[in-house]
Amino acid sequence: MTAFIPNLTRKTAAAMLQDDARVAHILEFLNANASATTEEQIRITEIAAPPFHEGARAAYMKQLLATAGLRVDIDATGNVIGEFAGTSQDIVMLTAHMDTVFPAGTTVNVKRDGNRLLAPGISDNGTGLAAIAVIARSFHEMKIRTKNTILFVADVGEEGEGNLRGMRALVDAYKKHLKYVIAIDGSATEYITTAALASRRIEITLSGPGGHSWSDFGVPNPIHALGRGIARFVSARVPESPRTSFNVGEIEGGSSVNSIPSRAQMKVDLRSESEAELAKLESFLRESIQSGIDEEMSAARDRGMAGNASMLDLKINVLGVRPAGELPENSPLLAAVLAADTRLGNRSRRERSSTDANIPLSVGIPAISLGAGGRSGGAHTLEEWYEPTNRELGLQRVALTVLAVAGLEP
Repeated sequence: MTAFIPNLTRKTAAAMLQDDARVAHILEFLNANASATTEEQIRITEIAAPPFHEGARAAYMKQLLATAGLRVDIDATGNVIGEFAGTSQDIVMLTAHMDTVFPAGTTVNVKRDGNRLLAPGISDNGTGLAAIAVIARSFHEMKIRTKNTILFVADVGEEGEGNLRGMRALVDAYKKHLKYVIAIDGSATEYITTAALASRRIEITLSGPGGHSWSDFGVPNPIHALGRGIARFVSARVPESPRTSFNVGEIEGGSSVNSIPSRAQMKVDLRSESEAELAKLESFLRESIQSGIDEEMSAARDRGMAGNASMLDLKINVLGVRPAGELPENSPLLAAVLAADTRLGNRSRRERSSTDANIPLSVGIPAISLGAGGRSGGAHTLEEWYEPTNRELGLQRVALTVLAVAGLEP
C-alpha cells in the first residue's frame, strides 16, 4: 500500500481503503466492539456536562483516551486532546463535543426501554464521545501507522452560549498544521454536513424603575416594552431561500405578580444560510425592540408619566457569532467520506448545519460533521433517546474517512 496521496479523489481514496488488510481488521474490530461502545456511551452520558461545566466529563475522557494508547492533555480551554502520532507534523482532527444543553441538576441517568436508551444528551453527544474512544482504540490495537498525526479531541463549548469556544481555541492552536477536521455530532449516517450555517445569539436586557402594580401604575414596564418589541419582531417575513430562521428562546424578569418589574431579559437565536440575511434580521430585531420601548414610553406619557420618559434602559449583548463556510466540492475530505460510503454501501446527502465544523470552514480549513451511527430522536429535550441498531456503520464510516485523509503508511 502506498502512503498518503496528496490529490485524493473518491477513486483513489476507495483504492487506498480497499487494498490494505489492516483496514479490514479495523472494520472487524469496530463491529465486534459495537456493544461495548454502547455501554461506554452510557457511562459517559451519566457524567453531567452542563454548559461551561464539562470538567468531570473531561477528566473521564482523558482517562478513556489514555487507555486507548494516546498521549493525552487537557488544554487551558478545557479540551481533552489525545495524540496519535504520525510521521509528519500535519494534523487530522477527529472531535466530539462534551457539553450538553441541559443545566446543572438535570437527571442524566440512562433508562432502557427495550433497545432504546433514554437520557438527556444520550445521543447529542454521548454517541460522538464513545465513537472517538473506540476508533482511537482500534487504531492503537491494530498497530496502524499514518502519515498525518491524528488528534482525538473531546471539546468544550459547542452548545448554546458556549459559542464554539473549544473549537476556536483548537483552530488557533493548531492552525499552522491543521489539514482536516471531522466533527462527530449525533448519530445520523444519512447525511454529511459540508456547509456551516451562520448564526447569532443575542441577549437583550431592559431596565426600569419598577414599583407597585397599583400605586405606581403608569411607570414604564420593561416586560411590557419587551413584549411589544417581540410582537413586532416575530412578524418578520424571512426568505425560504436562503433559508433563514429566528427563535425567542428565553424570557425572564420580574419578582412578583403585583410588582412592576425593574428588569426584563430575553435571548434570541438567529440563523441563516446567508450572512447578509442574518445581518438584516439582526437589524430588524434591534429596530423592533426600540419600537417596543418607544410604544411603552408613549403609553407612559399618556398615563401622565411624561416625567419618566427616559426611564427604560436598553442593553444588547451578542452572546455568540457562528460564521458561515462551505467545503469545496473537489475537497479530498469529501472524496474520503464518499469513498467510505461506497465501501459500506451507505447513501448520504449533503447538508448545512451549525456545528464545530463552522470554525475551521470559516477560515478555509476543510471540515465536515458526521454522525456516529445508530438512530436517535428528541435531541435537546428531556425525552432524548438513542438506539444502537447498526451503530457499527457509523463507526466504520468515520474510521475509513479518517484513515483516507490521514494516509496509511506501509
